[in-house]
Amino acid sequence: MSASDTDDRLAARLAELRVQRGWSLDELAMATGISRASLSRIERAETSPTAALLNRLCVAYGLTMSRLLSEVEEEAALLLKAAQQPVWRDDASGFQRRNVSPPASHFKAEVVEGVLRPGARIDYDAPPIQGLEQHIWLQSGELTISMDNQHWTLQAGDCLRFNLTGKSAFAAHAEGGARYILVVCKP
Repeated sequence: MSASDTDDRLAARLAELRVQRGWSLDELAMATGISRASLSRIERAETSPTAALLNRLCVAYGLTMSRLLSEVEEEAALLLKAAQQPVWRDDASGFQRRNVSPPASHFKAEVVEGVLRPGARIDYDAPPIQGLEQHIWLQSGELTISMDNQHWTLQAGDCLRFNLTGKSAFAAHAEGGARYILVVCKP
């Protein structure tokens, strides 16, 4: 599936979620802090949301980003070959996300590969689901993760486990960037 196909399906799914809840664009704008005009462009696939904006939408809809992105992919078999794993890019923040796990709504854990270019930073206003369990295993580079008043700097091979409860940020080292495996476990 091409990037534009994924963007089109994501836009359609976001519009569908809003309509299912009976929300107007104005109501969604109030709930997310994203302008009505931006929401309209996102739902028409005229622009792709950044990771931060997509997180705000996930918070409003009570979905993890992995779940939302898996919903726009076709249901797969139990095995998802590397070439079939959907990749989503946020060029504005320098973030690339690969859904490693096959899409399935009946499983609680998902595996994601994240790549941040050197110096990239993503700020999330709130978790999509309070208390979401996450395991981050750094494969290469250096990554600083912040959540509320806590900060952890990971080196290659380090693994951090926590329950996501507040604002968070991922910041890659200015020279080497960061590549990590993220395991998300839904409650």
